[in-house]
Amino acid sequence: MGNVDESAYVNTADWRIPLTDIGKKQANEAGKLLREKICEKDAYVVFYHSPYLRTKQTLDEIIPFFHEREIISCLEEPRICEQQIGNFQNVQQVLDAKRERSKFGRFFYRFPSGEAGLDVYNRVSSFIPTLVRDCTQYDVAGHDLDNLNIVIVTHGLALRFFLMRWFQWSVHDFEQSQNPHNCELITMNKIKDSCGHACMELEENDRVSLDLPDTCGIPRNVHVHRLQGVDNCYTK
Repeated sequence: MGNVDESAYVNTADWRIPLTDIGKKQANEAGKLLREKICEKDAYVVFYHSPYLRTKQTLDEIIPFFHEREIISCLEEPRICEQQIGNFQNVQQVLDAKRERSKFGRFFYRFPSGEAGLDVYNRVSSFIPTLVRDCTQYDVAGHDLDNLNIVIVTHGLALRFFLMRWFQWSVHDFEQSQNPHNCELITMNKIKDSCGHACMELEENDRVSLDLPDTCGIPRNVHVHRLQGVDNCYTK
């Protein structure tokens, strides 16, 4: 609703703003597409979601496409919530701040009573070790990580900061990128080299959709290793 009407932020806390009917349809369609992507018989899913009402409602549209036995866990994660731009907000002040942000840059700009992009980057970064530890626990519990799918239901800017940290983009790369469309799926796939070393790769169509250069599709440290001759034969 906030994407449609900025005045929604005046009397309603951002985290309580619901999806519109169109938003629910988009979320349902995202669920269908996700089901098509995760179609293996032995696949399992772990969901992480922002505590915002609209992300919970998005998840409510997605969950029915999966059988209960396929879902290992569904966890609320506050660190992947939307950038904080203030409490109950004056519409004109928010619009003025967003115009100023477009000139200053999203990464370092701080809203007068909220967060800078850097703050969101830091808290999203702190979520990644938790994600890795959780996967380690699933492995110990006997789950095959090659058949484990992680689904993160978050917000456009938080998603870009997650990708920025994971793939080690520069600030310039981030500033050149753009948010995905509402309920657009952005997919990372595991790839391995001939020695069994693995990394995650951003799907080509998604990289283009986010307006990113081709160097941003895999973590930068992989490029460094290739230059050093450590890994030079990654295959899908």
